[in-house]
Amino acid sequence: MTNKASLSVSDITAPAAERWQPDVLGAGYEQRSLPLGPDPDGEGEAVATLVRYTPDTGATTEPAVLYVHGFTDYFFQQHLAEHFAGRGHRFYALDLRKCGRSLRDGQTPHYVTDLALYDAELNESLRVVQEEAGDNVLLVAHSTGGLIVSLWLNRLNQAKGTAKSGIVGLVLNSPWFDLQGPAYYRTIGTPVIKMLGRIRSMVELPGNKISSYGDSLHHSVAGEWDYNLDWKPLTGFPVRLGWLRAIRNGHAQLQAGLSVGVPALILRSRITKFARKYGPAVDVADAVLDVRQIQRWSGCLGDRTNIVPIDGARHDVFLSSAEPLAKAFAELDSWLDWLAVFHRKTAGSPEAGA
Repeated sequence: MTNKASLSVSDITAPAAERWQPDVLGAGYEQRSLPLGPDPDGEGEAVATLVRYTPDTGATTEPAVLYVHGFTDYFFQQHLAEHFAGRGHRFYALDLRKCGRSLRDGQTPHYVTDLALYDAELNESLRVVQEEAGDNVLLVAHSTGGLIVSLWLNRLNQAKGTAKSGIVGLVLNSPWFDLQGPAYYRTIGTPVIKMLGRIRSMVELPGNKISSYGDSLHHSVAGEWDYNLDWKPLTGFPVRLGWLRAIRNGHAQLQAGLSVGVPALILRSRITKFARKYGPAVDVADAVLDVRQIQRWSGCLGDRTNIVPIDGARHDVFLSSAEPLAKAFAELDSWLDWLAVFHRKTAGSPEAGA
């Protein structure tokens, strides 16, 4: 049911497809379609989906939050929304084109050939959030979403300044900043990926059906979390060469140095444990990315960065078991408190809003 307090003029005047509608997460959650026009990769009409959490808690006092998921993912982390709401933030999450709620018949899940294509839904989401919740927005992103959002913020900063756009900070949860695996993947392998990704873009990368991480998460196997396996399958979606080429291009841009324009908190697990089959070790480590690469490349964001390893955390730090999850929330809260003080101190400085 729609929260009457959350209705706006846009809810009444927008076409039906663009109004807030009940979301699959149930009471307190609504979704809104963001039409993006013809897909540049030739898969019909592209659409993204913005989700908002609308608890009946009265006025909010903190910057709104816009959350962006990773690969083989979508927004379902209600405990994250509720945590931010408890701190006084209005919470929004974006399912990118061809992901989760935004996937349409005939489309290839998560497939794009240029990460800059996501600027369309990120820009539109920012516009909607600011229209409803005020100018100040905190970006939160996971894994591939962390790469996508960092590149977008760099372009935004070059165009008109991130701070002038209303972005106050960035929280990255295990961002994907380099290609994991043997060194030759990143040396001789990358030119091959880029060449084949251009001429055979839809070819699937072989040997990618690994369920260890998914098994550690989902309640039907060894985990404690419930989510839609059509939108987040245990073995992940196939990795296609055109998409991987886009990722490697994004990695190269990041590693050359970005300027996101705002302070960033980077949360990661302390250790990596790659495994083809599930075992207890997968529950207390990053089973997807090499955390040393996260540590190495986070300095390329180009502003104040605070990198915090969380003992016992999974790849999605906010899907960890109870103890590391509590630690992650404590670190998040501490940094958010610092961020608020930082902005109060710098509000009158000549550099503010630059």
